[in-house]
Amino acid sequence: MFLLKLSANDLLTLNSRRRMVPHLAARWKHFRGTDASDGERAAWAESLVALAVDMVAAGRGHVEMLVECSATIDEPENVNDRKIIDVVLVGRHPESKNLSVQLVELKRWSTVTKVEAAASGMFHVPGMKDLQKHPSVQLQASFGKFNSEAGPLHGLSYECGGFAYLHNATEESARPLVEFGAPTGAYSHVYTRDRRAQLIRDLQEHFDGDDGCSYAESLLSRMKLRNASLLDAMIKSRGEDTVFTLRGRQQKVAKDVLEASAHVLDDPAREALLPNSRRAVFVVTGGAGTGKTAIGLELKAKFEAAGRDVKYASGSRAFNGAMQEHVGYGDREFKESFTYFSSFVTAPEKPLDVLICDEAHRLRERSTNRRWPAEKQGKQPQVDELLDASRLTVFFLDEGQSVRPTDVGTVALIEDAAQRRGVDVVRYDLREQYRCGGSDAYVRWVRGLLGVPGEKAAEWIPDGLMHIEVADSPEELERVILQEAAAGASARMVAGFCWPWTKPQGKEKRLEPDVRIGDWHRPWNASSESFCENGAPPSKIWSVHEGGLGQIGCVYTAQGLEWDWCGVIMGEDMVRRGDRWIFQRGKQRKDKEAGVNRVAVPGSLDPEVRKQKLDYDDFSRCVRNAYHVLLTRASRATVLYSTDAETQEYLKKQVGDIQIHGLRPTWENLPEELRVPHQGRSRRRQDRKKQAKQRAKGEQSALF
Repeated sequence: MFLLKLSANDLLTLNSRRRMVPHLAARWKHFRGTDASDGERAAWAESLVALAVDMVAAGRGHVEMLVECSATIDEPENVNDRKIIDVVLVGRHPESKNLSVQLVELKRWSTVTKVEAAASGMFHVPGMKDLQKHPSVQLQASFGKFNSEAGPLHGLSYECGGFAYLHNATEESARPLVEFGAPTGAYSHVYTRDRRAQLIRDLQEHFDGDDGCSYAESLLSRMKLRNASLLDAMIKSRGEDTVFTLRGRQQKVAKDVLEASAHVLDDPAREALLPNSRRAVFVVTGGAGTGKTAIGLELKAKFEAAGRDVKYASGSRAFNGAMQEHVGYGDREFKESFTYFSSFVTAPEKPLDVLICDEAHRLRERSTNRRWPAEKQGKQPQVDELLDASRLTVFFLDEGQSVRPTDVGTVALIEDAAQRRGVDVVRYDLREQYRCGGSDAYVRWVRGLLGVPGEKAAEWIPDGLMHIEVADSPEELERVILQEAAAGASARMVAGFCWPWTKPQGKEKRLEPDVRIGDWHRPWNASSESFCENGAPPSKIWSVHEGGLGQIGCVYTAQGLEWDWCGVIMGEDMVRRGDRWIFQRGKQRKDKEAGVNRVAVPGSLDPEVRKQKLDYDDFSRCVRNAYHVLLTRASRATVLYSTDAETQEYLKKQVGDIQIHGLRPTWENLPEELRVPHQGRSRRRQDRKKQAKQRAKGEQSALF
């Protein structure tokens, strides 16, 4: 559990706008499933603000505050085992220059009475039904979690202590907590209203002056709130494991699928006298960033290590292309492992053991291709082909990411196809957010911004996990993205499909700057199977190749991928008018002088989506879903710009003043140990199946 990360300065600004408590309450309900009590709300409004005021008074307003924070985001099975600390202060120590951490318990107690004899060590607090322990007991227990082998402080060089702050109490009214015989040590300090001056001096001793770094990022990374990017993780593991730590619901999904395989699949080590006829179908739903692909790749690795015949299917050329290019699979090796939904028009002679279908919302009604002869076109629903191809099938999908009218993948479609085969579907829903900095608040904000049914638009409340800003021009948006990329972050620009898309021109394969906004002209990523002029990569690897920085991507080349920073240009296919969104089809014209198409009527120029036969509701759903995908590609920051003036003003209103965001999550503002360059293309030296067999035998496989 973790509710907020902001500097003391920014927390006070947020509070002055009366937005801090509502944000904390919304996060609390997300994690706990219940509304925050009046007592919790009052504690945030009083104690949290009092601590922030004192930090500013100490000249330490830059120190970051992690509010309602547990040592890891994994929830224990027993709720009584939760160790949540009110505030974790994070900065740099002025003498050792190490990470400096203070664990803080905020108490609104005004009077404390010690209970004698049998209940020694317990205290009575007026207004509280149960007897209370000395705050140092909870602080010590919390430190034990933070410093455990699984805790975020383990293995770091750091200075750590803890204190309780009773800002309503006086020295006399809280005397039992500080008198002779009270606990002593680094985690037993108690500050009352009378000891405020001492608290300010101690804060100055614990934390250095502002040096521009976000030291809290070190803890967030170790708390697994900052996952490695999918492709980086695959490279580190040579593509055989994901290096993601599956957590909570993710672990249950993977465990259940693996356990089911023991009942459905035959033992690969011995030939079955009578083949097992049983089948299993799993459907896993979840929004962008909930870990669907991480689970899928983990299952793939486990099944391969067990000797199973497994394939990983997707409907995305961009995902498959990025995986092959960045992870370093050879063509033959890649085809043995990864494939497309349309690859099973003819069912395998012997069904696969396992077929993992990622982004199953991109399923098509039929497997067709204009290049295929008639006899090779699909004759039955594509979902049926996939179910016939394997004994155990796992579908991962998010119906909110269907961006083409031809996308038919839904839970109902899969369940109906499975039931026709007499197979019951086992369903799971993922809710925890692991992309977008782990910020479920950001994902809710995006849905509200875009008017997703059931969501309410609201001004962005900074939570320290994701950063949003609105650029005043496409030039400014590009400058930010290029600056972050040059510093070492992964970054790309994407846009709504509102401009013509010209094929590479001439022998040199010149890219036409189709995306034209005033005097700013840039090309789409290359619609090509090979490299183009000036090293522009083919579209399927645009997302990961360094030569892709100068081009603009769209939903079809971005879906399923992520970057630290993402610049999103909204075109006039979706514009704000008054209190509603208006969705517009565009038209293009031939520019005879240039020999290419240009925009005639602003709006969607996506050939699949702007067709007049698509009714307005379906058209608007596709456009809205496309922007939902584009706005959830970043793991640290999104930069927005709209070509429509009224929409641009609406975006600025919904994002608010970016000055209260505290330290922008720029690459240079990260602690040095977190400025790890993104992984280069892997050079794989061993055959994938050989590596799997080695792992199954417990052998150590060579690095790259």
